Amino acid sequence: MEVVNLSRATWKEANEFKKILEEDVEKKFRKLIVDISQCEFLDSTFLGTLVLAKRSINKIGGELKIVEPPSVFKVLREKTSTLQVFDSYKSLDDAVNSF
Repeated sequence: MEVVNLSRATWKEANEFKKILEEDVEKKFRKLIVDISQCEFLDSTFLGTLVLAKRSINKIGGELKIVEPPSVFKVLREKTSTLQVFDSYKSLDDAVNSF
């Protein structure tokens, strides 16, 4: 299982996240948690990267879970249907226990 913690989730972090994801897929990690509970900013580039990450993990039979910051996800859920594809949790413990 890999847990990635982010305080910002922008195009800059998206590139590093892609590298982590590629390594995880290569190692056949099937459980990925992206913890953005302390995230102060999330942009559309990173959101797109999350969608690609979910697809990549799903292709190897894995799962991607998100630990969400309530305020950011509430607004994004209202504005876009993209987030409906993610399993999201209020805490890291909840995400870990969901596997």
